[in-house]
Amino acid sequence: MARIQSYRQLTVWQRAMNLVEECYRISARLPACERFGLVQQVRRAAVSIPSNIAEGFNRRSRAAYLNHLSIAVGSQAELATQLELVGRLSLRPVEETVAAQDLAAEVGRLLHGLIRALEATGP
Repeated sequence: MARIQSYRQLTVWQRAMNLVEECYRISARLPACERFGLVQQVRRAAVSIPSNIAEGFNRRSRAAYLNHLSIAVGSQAELATQLELVGRLSLRPVEETVAAQDLAAEVGRLLHGLIRALEATGP
């Protein structure tokens, strides 16, 4: 198997970037009264995921990489909660958020898998 040279080659980063795009589409359709509330929170959490994957990948130690992946996992959980809240508050039809929620769950699974793989290879 070829060695990964860039975070851009990571499936988790690619899927997280897709998630950011979907979250921007959803948040753009939220009510204007949420512009400085939920809109910003959704976007910030979504952007944090691929950003931390990229930053961690480029750190010089496995421990730093794992720390950034842990932050990305936290942001993924935060985002999943916010997307559910959008539906529960009926700010958008549930059908509009289902794809993003599914993608957020997938990104979470991929992040956990990457963390397990890095932890299994030792220091």
